[in-house]
Amino acid sequence: MAGGAPAALIAEVEKKADELVRAASAFYLDGTGYEGDGPKGQDALVPGGMFVYLVVPRHESVYIRQVTGW
Repeated sequence: MAGGAPAALIAEVEKKADELVRAASAFYLDGTGYEGDGPKGQDALVPGGMFVYLVVPRHESVYIRQVTGW
């Protein structure tokens, strides 16, 4: 998914992913009991690139699906 990506880009992705996890935990207080429609994947821009992620409340996880640098 991120093989060969510059370390600076990976650091930015990790920083933004941490923010997404905190936001998701505040929005989905009890993710394991969540019964609504699952959110769709979204893109996040970071310095040096972007990444595609998916929030899965029932798994209490944010999955990084793709990292693209430029």
